[in-house]
Amino acid sequence: MADYNRYGHSYGGGYSSHTPPPSAPPAPVPTTSAPPPSSYGYGGYPSAYPPPPPQAAGGFGYGFVPVAFPPGTHPDVERAFRAADRDCSGAIDEHELQGALSTAYHRFSIRTVRLLTFLFNDPASSSPSRMGPAQFVSLWNCLGQWRGIFDRYDRDRSGKIDSRELTEALRSLGYAVPPSVIELLIANYNNGVPRNGALDFDNFVECGMIVKGLTEKFKEKDTRYTGSATLTYDGFLSMVIPFIVP
Repeated sequence: MADYNRYGHSYGGGYSSHTPPPSAPPAPVPTTSAPPPSSYGYGGYPSAYPPPPPQAAGGFGYGFVPVAFPPGTHPDVERAFRAADRDCSGAIDEHELQGALSTAYHRFSIRTVRLLTFLFNDPASSSPSRMGPAQFVSLWNCLGQWRGIFDRYDRDRSGKIDSRELTEALRSLGYAVPPSVIELLIANYNNGVPRNGALDFDNFVECGMIVKGLTEKFKEKDTRYTGSATLTYDGFLSMVIPFIVP
């Protein structure tokens, strides 16, 4: 029987909103002024955003609909969600999510945002293109962990991950991706040319999520963890297409 670690361990708390968010602290929300002493290094509220609406006791009821954040959600993450939820509907669409993530982390393409929405949204949601507070918190914390991995392996501090750094980063997560696949991944974000290509944080997240997601889907078929599985044509397309056509 093959070693389970060949597939990699679960990282980032999974994709489902039913999974508790990781214990790692959330990434900071940028601020243009010095944070108050009570911020504990997370930064203050961005001056570009209006003050958040008042919140009722217990974390419910701001704006037009009741909104509940998971217990222990950092106030800065709540503020980021409220700032993105301009219409106070209790959910944010892909463009609002793009704005929130781009402000806090890095400029995210709408393609990456759509993939993240697909991966983190509740499959039973009546609005699959909109994200609620629980899913937003799970995604936010997960991206904080991916940011830590990116910074750790961007050893030359170029702001990009090259093929060697990408291989090491994925291996640190338990994914032994062969060089031929690494070249395909790099080429996908470099106009089809793998040589001297590199990924910024946006592309690194998308690439990592695809590797993780497809690995998890493959493991469902490879129940003995042998590294091989039998798939029907329909099953193969159903597994792959959601990750490449977000």
